Amino acid sequence: MSTQVFYFVATLSIIFSLLVIFAKNPIHSVLYLILTFFTFTVHYVLLNAQFLAVVNFIVYMGAIMVLFLFVLMLLNLNNETEPSKSPLIKIVGLIAGGCLVITLIGSLKSASINSPLILKNPGLGLVENLGKELFGPFLLPFELSSLLLLAAMVGAVLLSKRDEVEA
Repeated sequence: MSTQVFYFVATLSIIFSLLVIFAKNPIHSVLYLILTFFTFTVHYVLLNAQFLAVVNFIVYMGAIMVLFLFVLMLLNLNNETEPSKSPLIKIVGLIAGGCLVITLIGSLKSASINSPLILKNPGLGLVENLGKELFGPFLLPFELSSLLLLAAMVGAVLLSKRDEVEA
């Protein structure tokens, strides 16, 4: 059953990623990219990596892609305002795309199809194991990074605070 779900989600992943590339409207392209990231989240769940699935869902789909969507809406891209591309840029893009296709064909020829992935350790990728590692041998670097983030946040607040000018 999980193999069939994997192939179904992989097919959706490929379809949505192709729609990201070939969509004429940039807003539609970003929305298809959000759907592609959702299929990646399903892949992470199938691989028993729940933490990566949640981080992908919250950070990439929830924050970064919405930011891309807002930036595209603020830019207000129209066909009349877009500059025309020179033929040299088109030729370079065609050559780069051809190199990508050749690389993909070569990698697919060298890849062999094996049996589905069976985890030797079923606890691999769980948040509990990540917590044990972070609060075990990596406690000092974890706490130092939290202090560094706190100092950066305080610095950003102080830099953005306006001085009140007395009139």
